[in-house]
Amino acid sequence: MQIWIDADACPNGIKEILFRAADRKKIITTLVANQPLKIPPSPFIKMRCVPKGFDVADNEIVEQVQAGDLVITSDIPLASDVLNKQANVLTPRGERYTLDTIKERLVMRDFMETMRASGVQSGGPAALSNKDKERFANQLGQLI
Repeated sequence: MQIWIDADACPNGIKEILFRAADRKKIITTLVANQPLKIPPSPFIKMRCVPKGFDVADNEIVEQVQAGDLVITSDIPLASDVLNKQANVLTPRGERYTLDTIKERLVMRDFMETMRASGVQSGGPAALSNKDKERFANQLGQLI
């Protein structure tokens, strides 16, 4: 198993949990982003910087991910792509996506995109809470 992090939007608190888990469990963990990010010195933590551009980081993750790997992302289309490659997906809020649940998420995402395009203001997600971090750590522990 390897862990892939869609790192451009991953909260720092979640990255810290992942860094500790990578060292503790000796799991290669790769952050993929379109800008260099600070990572702790560790033989298990890597940074892959990709060129700027629409979905470049997502495409890199999809290309590299293997069955059984774990991808950390809130990006629903990316989640769908890696689930189809038989990888696992966990959001920074601790929600596990599966092939059964991702279809509903894709439909809801498309609906909300249509609503925003018509001028409806939906606001963004709530700030990441301590309960979210706890849920994430618990789900991560079960997956690894």
